[in-house]
Amino acid sequence: EVQLVESGGGLVQAGGSLRLSCLHSGFTFNDSAIGWFHRAPGKERVGISCISGSDGSTWYEDSVKGRFTISSDNTKNTVYLQMNSVKPEDTAVYYCNADIIFSGSLSVYSQDYWGQGTQVTVSS
Repeated sequence: EVQLVESGGGLVQAGGSLRLSCLHSGFTFNDSAIGWFHRAPGKERVGISCISGSDGSTWYEDSVKGRFTISSDNTKNTVYLQMNSVKPEDTAVYYCNADIIFSGSLSVYSQDYWGQGTQVTVSS
């Protein structure tokens, strides 16, 4: 069973730092990409960063480039999002997503899985 469990959210002052963790299980990380999304109050869920399990390549949405860093520790089955220089507009529920590739004898397909989310609140 695929499971994603986020942790590390909380209240932080603007300019501060926070590290989110996504503990994953039930699949092979090399066959996936894991991303972080956030949903700000009254807005849609938006992807902000992801990391490829196959080659470690990363992507960042423009608003977090230079401030957030995604990384993985395969020994702990955990993907991290280090959030530095946070801003009030980073306030949101943060979700971990795994896009997993499954290979069968006749087909290859991908499927998304989501964690339950963790709240990050940045005070000004």
